[in-house]
Amino acid sequence: MRLIACLLSFTVLIACKNTSEDQKTENTEAATTQVETVKDSLIYPEEKHFKSIRQVTFGGDNAEAYWSFDDKQLVFQSNYTEWGVGCDQMFLMNADETFNGTQPPMISTGKGRTTCAYFLPDNKHYVYGSTHLVDENCPEVPLRKNGKYVWPVYDSFDIFVADLEGNITAQLTNEPGYDAEATVSPKGDKIVFTSMRSGDLELYTMNLDGSDVKQITNELGYDGGAFFSPDGTKLIFRSSRPKTEAEIKEYKDLLAQGLVQPTEMELYICNADGSDLRQLTSLGNANWSPFFHPSGEKILFSSNFEAEKGFPFNLYLIDIDGKNLERVTHSETFDAFPVFSNDGKYLAFSSNRNNGGTRDTNLFIAEWQD
Repeated sequence: MRLIACLLSFTVLIACKNTSEDQKTENTEAATTQVETVKDSLIYPEEKHFKSIRQVTFGGDNAEAYWSFDDKQLVFQSNYTEWGVGCDQMFLMNADETFNGTQPPMISTGKGRTTCAYFLPDNKHYVYGSTHLVDENCPEVPLRKNGKYVWPVYDSFDIFVADLEGNITAQLTNEPGYDAEATVSPKGDKIVFTSMRSGDLELYTMNLDGSDVKQITNELGYDGGAFFSPDGTKLIFRSSRPKTEAEIKEYKDLLAQGLVQPTEMELYICNADGSDLRQLTSLGNANWSPFFHPSGEKILFSSNFEAEKGFPFNLYLIDIDGKNLERVTHSETFDAFPVFSNDGKYLAFSSNRNNGGTRDTNLFIAEWQD
């Protein structure tokens, strides 16, 4: 589960309305002027991998922006109340759009809570997780249990396919328990997702139509947030692997209540069939939201391992052999959910930068340079 409603708590605790054409033009020009004005100031001096940067959203919690296979559009989740939602729903945008006083089209049902949308290869459909079949209302979001920060893993989540008008065209999972966090291989043949069907939170793969489900991981702990390598041969993911007797008991007790504690996570890498599984990082604290660099030889991820008080979170690069760790962003708050465009030229990510001291988490698109 990657709930953007929890982002600010995470960093602290572990750390259409119609208008005239003239008005639309005025709003667009104003938004463009603001973006151009702040463009350079959005890049901190040490952030050498960002050639330019553009702020996409200007309010609410916005995250997990994923590119279409042709890089022309992105789908992302937001809980921005001014867009008429009470919890995370899915929105569609063109790659060059900015939403400052304007609203993107919502392409989920508007019911329940959604998470983790990802385009399918036809660029006309996407997969996402939703709780709407069990309850059309937004589920409660517990943030603490026994004084510790937690994430809910709702057993009402299932994975659906929808078109870009929001019409659900297929349901891919119907097993009891949590099914979510679906992402699609760049080869366009497989989906990887996290499921509770075995009694633990493990990774699985399936075909685009939901057939041929195969379990990928089988060790105790929360395995989630998985992505395929550019050639589709490997998977990178985050995991909380309890080791001691006390850690195992706490993990199992929380899981029985539909909760996980994400404050201690490391990155793991394996082949797409689960073979050659190995731990990639041993940094401590929370290492998560990993994504392959276009070369397939590095991983970009978010971490607070350098933070004494649990925050800030910044982006880091590391080779797939665990060497050459490099800090990429230099924020004092929160940078996460990095996702490269398929052509490798741009990076979409979420950040608290330029939010005016609010709790807003906005989307940014940076022009990447190695």
